[in-house]
Amino acid sequence: VQLVESGGGLVQPGGSLRLSCAASGFTFSRSGMSWYRQAPGKERELVAGISSAGGSTNYADSVKGRFTISRDNAKNTVYLQMNSLKPEDTAVYYCNAMGYRMATRYDYWGQGTQVTVSS
Repeated sequence: VQLVESGGGLVQPGGSLRLSCAASGFTFSRSGMSWYRQAPGKERELVAGISSAGGSTNYADSVKGRFTISRDNAKNTVYLQMNSLKPEDTAVYYCNAMGYRMATRYDYWGQGTQVTVSS
């Protein structure tokens, strides 16, 4: 199983970034996918989630209207479009896959990608 995030970097306040997470080794199209983030000294928090077919999404209040999660099941990839970035969005962003296989829940995590918002 692999979840490989990419697209992080340094961006100025008000700028945009698009994160990608490429998945392999499990049935991506049957998995709910989420983005989490963890800032220094803080707990990991849910940023956005999307259902297996992409028909349902949810967002943290702090990112509503600025971030958009999407997925391409043909490419086994989930995305996070981040607009109007703020310094408080600075964190390591992690991709998560969750689902059930033979009635057993699984949770897979990527290695994380750093997003830094600073002038």
